[in-house]
Amino acid sequence: MIAAEDTALLLLAAGQSRRFGAGPSKLDAVLEGRPLGIHVVETLAVLPFHARLAVVRRSLIDYASHGYATIVNDDPVGDMASSLRLGVRRAAEVKPQALLVVLSDMPRVTAGHIQRLLAAADGPSAIVASTDGDAPRPPAVFGCALLPLLERLSGDSGARDIIRRGKHVHAPAEELVDIDTLEQLRSLA
Repeated sequence: MIAAEDTALLLLAAGQSRRFGAGPSKLDAVLEGRPLGIHVVETLAVLPFHARLAVVRRSLIDYASHGYATIVNDDPVGDMASSLRLGVRRAAEVKPQALLVVLSDMPRVTAGHIQRLLAAADGPSAIVASTDGDAPRPPAVFGCALLPLLERLSGDSGARDIIRRGKHVHAPAEELVDIDTLEQLRSLA
């Protein structure tokens, strides 16, 4: 088990939102009276992470006011792993025992699920991802020994190949939903 106090939380909030349609960032779209991109932030506020980091681009959400150090990714079009690399570099500076990677467009993630991920992490080489019984996905925990590998990732698959070989902690599909389209957002309302 790796405690939240020893874990850096990395929130990825710099995506292109291409499938969401024209207009402002999907993270600013309203779900249940709050911006989509704030749901997971508020949910995870109860856990005492070692550090909270957010890689951002164009959302109106002020993650810093929620205790996050923000890292701006001005060029997320290069590849999808660019935000991960930026966040991992900053996380390495605070020397956590583990890194928890969470997507900001996952409004139904629970603190209980994150605690189960951390409980399944067993040291510096830990790889623990979420699954609904299908493919593994974020949120995911990486032990500190994996940070150099994560910092070298490139391309559009991010850490997908890495999390396939780790432990997988089950959560209901509705808890792991990530919003890519306006239709998906409307289906949650």
